[in-house]
Parts: sequence; C-alpha cells; structure tokens
Amino acid sequence: MATAKRKVNTSLLDSVTAEMLGGDGFVQLEQQGLRVERILLELVRPDPVQPRRVLPERVYQSFHSQRLTPSQALRDLIQTAQHAARQNGRPFSSVLDLLGSPEDESEEDAPRFSPEEQLVRDLVNLAITIRDDGQVNPLTVVDVTHGVTRQYRIETGERRYWATWLLRDFIPGYESDGMIPCIVIPTEKASPFRQAKENTARSGLSAIAMARQAALLLLHIHGYKIPDGAVSGEFYRQALELDLRKHREFTTAILSAMGGINRFQFSRYKALLQLCDEAAEIADRQGIEESSLRYLLELAPEDQLEVLRQITQLGLSRNQVRDLVEKGADLNGDELSISKHAVQLAKLMRSANLPSAVDLVRVLVEQDKDPLIARARLQSMKRVLDEAEQFLMANQ
Repeated sequence: MATAKRKVNTSLLDSVTAEMLGGDGFVQLEQQGLRVERILLELVRPDPVQPRRVLPERVYQSFHSQRLTPSQALRDLIQTAQHAARQNGRPFSSVLDLLGSPEDESEEDAPRFSPEEQLVRDLVNLAITIRDDGQVNPLTVVDVTHGVTRQYRIETGERRYWATWLLRDFIPGYESDGMIPCIVIPTEKASPFRQAKENTARSGLSAIAMARQAALLLLHIHGYKIPDGAVSGEFYRQALELDLRKHREFTTAILSAMGGINRFQFSRYKALLQLCDEAAEIADRQGIEESSLRYLLELAPEDQLEVLRQITQLGLSRNQVRDLVEKGADLNGDELSISKHAVQLAKLMRSANLPSAVDLVRVLVEQDKDPLIARARLQSMKRVLDEAEQFLMANQ
C-alpha cells in the first residue's frame, strides 16, 4: 500500500556499465562518488523485484524466501533443464554438454531448446566468457548493509551473478577466489530508472518483464513501499490503478528508461499485468510478444492457459491468436473446435446457479428497453439450443 510521498531520485540515470569504464571511466566514477570493489560473492544478493526474471517462478520463490542457497537454486534449475532435455531425447550430465560443437549441426538443424535448457545454456556461455576473458563488465550493487554484516543488492547484472556461481560450483577445473567485481552504489543513489535502462538496453527482455518494469516505475514514483523479499503478480498488479497523469514530471524519464517507447506502448505493456500468475510465467519463459498477449486479457485464467498452450505448441502468429480468441476462426482451414462464446455459454449451463426465468426476462428487458427485442433474443437462443440438441442426438 502507498506510503508517504518521498522525493524520487532520478540522478545517475545513465547506465553505469562498461561504457563508463572506458577511457576516463574510473575518474567519472570517483566524481560521482562511486567505487569499484571486489566483493565476496556470498555478500551479494539479487533484487527480488527485478523485472527481468532469471530463475523460474518456483525456484525464484524458494530462493528469495531463504529456502535455497544460490548453489541449490542453480542445481534445481539444472535438474529442471535435465528433465526437459531427457523428455526431448537429448540428455546431458555436465552443463558443458549443452554447448555442443559448432560442427555438429547446421543452424537449420539446431534443436529447439526448452526455456530451462536455453536459460542454463546462456548462463554457461556467459560463465565461459567470464572464465576466459574475466569479468569485464562489473555488476552494479546497492549497499544495503544493516549492522556489522556487509550486504549488497544487485541493481544490474543478475545474469552475471548467476553465471559466476555456475562457473564456481558447476564447471570443473575453475579456481575461484570467491570475489566478484562490483560498482557500489550508495543507498541514497539507488535508482530503478538506471535498472530499467540497463534492462531495456540488453536483448531478451520479454513483454511480461516490460510489464513488470512499467509497474515498478509507477509504484516507485507513487511512493509505494518496495518489498525486500519474494513477490507475486499481485505486487505488480497494484500499478493497474496508477498512471502518469499525476506525476507528469516523470513521464519522459520513465518512457526513456523503458527504451524510448511512447505512452500508448507503455499502456499496452502495463495492461499485461492483468494476466494470471501462471499465464504470465509461461508467457515470460516463452518470450511471447505483447501483440499476441493482448488478446488474452479478457479471457478467464483457464482460457488464458489454453490459448498459451496452443501458441507455444503450434507457434501461432499474432493474427492467428486474434482469430482464435475473438472469432473462433479455423487455424488450419477447418472449423475451430470451440469458440470463446461457446465455452462461456457451456460454463454457464454447467453452473448450479442458473438464473430464474423471471430474472432473465427482467435483465433482458432492462438492457434492451423493449419486450419485443427481449423476446426475439429468447427465441434466437431457443433455436440454438434446439439445434444443439438435434446435433447431439444425431451424433450419439
């Protein structure tokens, strides 16, 4: 819930990454009161509200609820990837097996990895780069120390964090000193705007991650308290009731931080927060675009999941998703099995709380303002039910 309004810090909006470290970069860092340190890996933790999710939801919740260590979280992720790989006939024992050989197959014949396999594969590639070239691009972390124990929360660079753990604990032959280079941001200079810029500047940010990013920035400028632990979709959905109108001074900064999108695109992404948690997770893992997801927003959660299943299995285009949801049109030239309206009517008929005849007539007359129109609607529905009964009897 909203807290007292506070002054929102939009300083240091420029990304503090590799570009700043070139040339006179370290001088710039010192001038802004920043420093680069090698920090013990165990003292660094990912940001639980980071819009770009690295861990699958189940592992994310366990890790940020302190039920899993970083190594255990990675082991869980790797085991999930191994299970998916076995199901697809390409089992692996070492994470290095996921890299394969460039000469083994052409690009056309390359396997289509599951999201978990692809995630582990990407982390392994990044880990090997760090092993061979060093950590060229430091993490940016916020000093969140309380008491005597030093603690740092990642602002940008969570994938590098997990790749470093993977390199240390799951890739044979690597000797680690247990440290990771970080640009340390003082607590008062922490900026979700900089985090957003880093997210959108890098490839692979899903539509769902963009929705979370929009939500986080809105919650920030409206003074909402940001949790320190695991969050569900309900946290981000609070932003559905917020907009930029009351804080127009931040509009340019927010749209710029999200990659220079316009207000209309911002609203499109924000609307995706309406998806149920399970649908959002699938869409996030599969990287489904906003242009397809927008058609799911008016569906019930179970229908969202069914359409997502068809999108992932059949590789539906945006137009096919639109036709599937809005028209019930055939995707392969034949009649689609069930339209949205038929599903809704069937659910109503299965309900134990069907409306009484009197209530139904009252509602129809109230809506149409004409008893004759109401009667015509009833006759039309009666014809549909009669034809449905005849079809059923003929196909028993």
